[in-house]
Amino acid sequence: MLKTFSLGGVHPAENKLSAAKATEILPVPAEVVIPICQHIGAPGTPVVKKGDEVKVGQVIAQSSGFVSANIHSPVSGKVFKIDDILDASGYKRQAIIIKTEGDEWMADIDRSDSIRKGITLSSEEIIKRVGEAGIVGSGGATFPAHVKLSPPPGKTCEVLILNGVECEPYLTSDHRLMLEKGEEMLVGVSLLMKALFVDRAIIGIENNKQDAIEHIRKLVASYNGITVQPLKVQYPQGGEKQLIDACIGRQVPSGKLPIEVGAVVFNVGTAYAVYEAVQKNKPKIDRIVTVTGLSVKNPGNFLVRIGTPISALIEAVGGLPEDTGKVIAGGPMMGKALASLDAPVTKGTSGVLIVPEKIASRGKTEYCIRCSKCVSACPMGLSPYLLMTLAEKEIHDRAEEEKIMDCMECGSCSFTCPSNRPLLDYIRLGKGKVGQIMRSRIK
Repeated sequence: MLKTFSLGGVHPAENKLSAAKATEILPVPAEVVIPICQHIGAPGTPVVKKGDEVKVGQVIAQSSGFVSANIHSPVSGKVFKIDDILDASGYKRQAIIIKTEGDEWMADIDRSDSIRKGITLSSEEIIKRVGEAGIVGSGGATFPAHVKLSPPPGKTCEVLILNGVECEPYLTSDHRLMLEKGEEMLVGVSLLMKALFVDRAIIGIENNKQDAIEHIRKLVASYNGITVQPLKVQYPQGGEKQLIDACIGRQVPSGKLPIEVGAVVFNVGTAYAVYEAVQKNKPKIDRIVTVTGLSVKNPGNFLVRIGTPISALIEAVGGLPEDTGKVIAGGPMMGKALASLDAPVTKGTSGVLIVPEKIASRGKTEYCIRCSKCVSACPMGLSPYLLMTLAEKEIHDRAEEEKIMDCMECGSCSFTCPSNRPLLDYIRLGKGKVGQIMRSRIK
């Protein structure tokens, strides 16, 4: 039986152009740019300096707090400089720039193709290894994985939920990972289960990935406590709270985390990264990225070293089409337009979408006609038209009362609005301001 979440949702065109394209390994670039903050939380602290020689997998920036993550070198070579660079959003961020020389790895990383299924480490040792390897959420949120594996006192995880939904149009990196690395991913799931002391895991996969559903179902037959839950194709099925609702029928209360209802959610890519970290001693130095678009010559999926310039990925699919209007990091619903094609791939880069000019521009903004389509579409039960007005008028106390911080920024409201109103843009601005106000109360 197909399940889905109970509130809102939309159905944008899927356009999974690269779903049948096997993952290709992108050549190692001559230079990589490694931002020291590729995760939610405190930036890493550089532990290398200009002129230092580094190997693949070596720590180059140390976690600077509990909610932080180590950063490792994805190449061997020499540190060229530590400087501010423009990230994918156009903001200046400190980064470590390395000139590549050869491909020499840390000696303790297992680079063999053999699958290691045996789990010998304790829960504490697994969490420690995950933290040391700099594993963060691969679905885009980039929350440090070791933090999720450490529920607060008094909270207990009852079920682990794996996000194999990939509901963003165009993106297919998780789909390919499940098909190509399904066994390793399931070992990662088993590691996460042991770390959380749970005996039940559910892998949610949307029904437009029948090959992945069938493949993973065959594999889970030899694993205890892991099941596959096919889900209705509906955006944003992959949102944490929506996925929990769909898989176990529990609603996470406003302002609370999934652990409040006994659940912890990880992306399937994160489970695979956990496998590599614990079983192979390989830190987070690469990831699968979808590069696609309606006018792209050869859309595909690529295994890419962190720090690779996005321009290199675009060249790999035939270059920028003549009719390009914008390039987006991520998908069309939650992704953000790139300020520069020199921006590097980070731990959270799931895709690069090249959008044709004819569909890249927004329509003319009209007056709100009070149709309530945005309200019906909102999967969080909010009133986007009202939140936009409150943010625009800077009525922050009322915006907080209307639960603006519950907005997951899925873009369903803007997608469905017949008046082309910039609902999400203003809600994001409002969230930023309300968040500042709320944090100031704690100080």
